[in-house]
Amino acid sequence: MDSFLDLFDPGTSPPTNCDVWPEDDDDATRLPPEPQMGNVEYKLKLTSPSKLRFEHLVTQLKWRLREGHGEAIYEIGVEDTGKLTGLSSDDMKSSLITLDQMALKLGATTSVLRERSVGKDKIVAEVLVRKVPDDQECIEVMVAVLGGADAGKSTLLGVLAHGEFDNGRGSARLNVLRHLHELRSGRTSSISHEILGFDTEGDVINYQKARTAEEIRDRSSKLITFLDLAGHKKYLKTTVAGLSGYCPNHVMLVVSSPAVNVSSPTQLDMTKEHMDLALALRLPFCIVVTKTDITPADNTINWLESVLKSIGCRKVPLVIKSDDDVITASSAQPAQNVVPIFTISSVTGENLDLLTRFLYVLPPSISIKEKERLEQECCQFQIDEIFKVPDIGTIVGGVLTQGVVNVATELVIGPLDNGTFVPVTVQSIHRNKAPCRVVKATQSASLNLEKAIPGLRNGMVLLGLGVNHSACIFFQARIVVLYHATSIHNGFQTTVHIGNIRQTAAIVAIMECDKRGMHTNDSASVIFKFARHPEYVTEGMRLLFREGQTKGIGIVTQVFALQVVAG
Repeated sequence: MDSFLDLFDPGTSPPTNCDVWPEDDDDATRLPPEPQMGNVEYKLKLTSPSKLRFEHLVTQLKWRLREGHGEAIYEIGVEDTGKLTGLSSDDMKSSLITLDQMALKLGATTSVLRERSVGKDKIVAEVLVRKVPDDQECIEVMVAVLGGADAGKSTLLGVLAHGEFDNGRGSARLNVLRHLHELRSGRTSSISHEILGFDTEGDVINYQKARTAEEIRDRSSKLITFLDLAGHKKYLKTTVAGLSGYCPNHVMLVVSSPAVNVSSPTQLDMTKEHMDLALALRLPFCIVVTKTDITPADNTINWLESVLKSIGCRKVPLVIKSDDDVITASSAQPAQNVVPIFTISSVTGENLDLLTRFLYVLPPSISIKEKERLEQECCQFQIDEIFKVPDIGTIVGGVLTQGVVNVATELVIGPLDNGTFVPVTVQSIHRNKAPCRVVKATQSASLNLEKAIPGLRNGMVLLGLGVNHSACIFFQARIVVLYHATSIHNGFQTTVHIGNIRQTAAIVAIMECDKRGMHTNDSASVIFKFARHPEYVTEGMRLLFREGQTKGIGIVTQVFALQVVAG
């Protein structure tokens, strides 16, 4: 499967935050050599630089911030080769003052993540430099929360976002669940959002008095948006649609510690299913083991380590026990397939501070260059939710995958059942439960449209006037079958997820395949036909299909535009 996945992402991006500090002084007294690309910079010392040297250092910091999406990691007291030489207390203090002045020059802030002694009276320091881009209110990271039913996902989010521990009977989740039937059953069946804001010192904004969503957004230098997804098996299609449509930066997989000890097959199977989804969509993830106040997490950690180290996963588990582990996990995760494992309790608050710290240093996954490129494209807004509010009109919620949308922007919405698109105007915009004037590529938002439009459904798109507005019934894709019990032939029907699209489609033609059909691990180019209505699909979009135990992934290679008959 690895070789086939390379078809979708043939180039690997330069590692960021790729440093891994030695576990102790007796281990290895060096880091990997300084990376040329990325947001990590080694500096032996920054004491009393000349004016010319200072300007050069500021330019270098600016470049590292750009590489790190607004965040840079400075290792002070470290040579370019990675050797931990260290500095005296006075030299370290002087170097940190210089780094503060460099950051101030760019409108950035600094915070010391950790310090360590090396040798006699020598120390090294790791410093986070953060600068919110000029065209953004804060640095944003979207985290999808997955896990089986009764794992404690909504309870954990309620504790993180509101700062009050659970009473052991689900009191914390009352602030998260959206519908009455969810409150009665205790199970999430829809997609809900929660936000967690941090200031420049890493303190949580949510806990400082009673903050509204707008105040949290305005006062935060970094904002974590949680996407709470359903855990029960019968809502799996909604969960897959949320992962595929919202394109989160990171996944937080929640596992209940008692589930492993009592051998709960339903919850463990869903944990594996959700882990497979994160792997198939190539999303970095961490694991949170909850309810450790009820059952110790030892058996759960052993089970998770065996799953993560298996042939189909090949990840490196790292149990988080200290702040030092948090920084190491955040640094090593993107480049070295590290999966952090947290053991927490929402009742006692055990290790919640470590999880919060990890979220604070969690880097965005999309580079500023890529974000700027997407913002230059003609706008495309994927619709995931539709509301009709009396006296206000139609409201659509979803993700802007490319472009920029302002209030009063003119767009087209569709495709309708006949494949046509209808012109609309944006009346107002809400983000993070607060009104705003503009939404940019990769951001989620709710848009109020000027008029009621019959026939709207989830899976539609809002497009800029300069985009080719053509829908399709047939499209071609290069796919790989991750698992199928028998063989796939022409006529095979499955649920296809492409971005925000979720619809049954049939395979009408299989190329490069003999009469025996497609089996597990087979790849081929196939032609799909949507079963009910046309959709807006473009070349290069990733798809995920599943039917029962059958799973597969692919990429759209060709779209056959639907010919719309006028009149």
